[in-house]
Amino acid sequence: MIRLLLAVALLVPFFSGNAQSGNKETTVNEKIEAYYFHFTTRCMTCRTVEERAKENLQDLYPELWKSGKLTFQAADLNDKEGEKLAKTLNVSGQTLLLTKGSKQINITNEAFLYAVTNPGKYKKIIKDNVDELLK
Repeated sequence: MIRLLLAVALLVPFFSGNAQSGNKETTVNEKIEAYYFHFTTRCMTCRTVEERAKENLQDLYPELWKSGKLTFQAADLNDKEGEKLAKTLNVSGQTLLLTKGSKQINITNEAFLYAVTNPGKYKKIIKDNVDELLK
């Protein structure tokens, strides 16, 4: 199990998208969108990253979630629609991405390190980054 987690941690940077944080200012009323890009064949860790990301967003920001100002979308990179969305967001592989307007925060590495082994830390990472987008 430890070898699997170590292998995933070492390989994630190679599969992570190359999305960068945008420098443009965004307007206050733009919504925050979370995207999890994955391939059709997924391991337990990949599924956990997705499930906990969505649960954490709903739990941490219930009002934003209910109002539609915070959304989550999983996209299969082996699917044409998933490929198209990945190109639009400049993502080339497995990626957990938070966006608001042109600003993007890629938390893929942290997600794969902590979603299974330290869910509390994973939740805090999501909160810290969403809070940054809310500023």
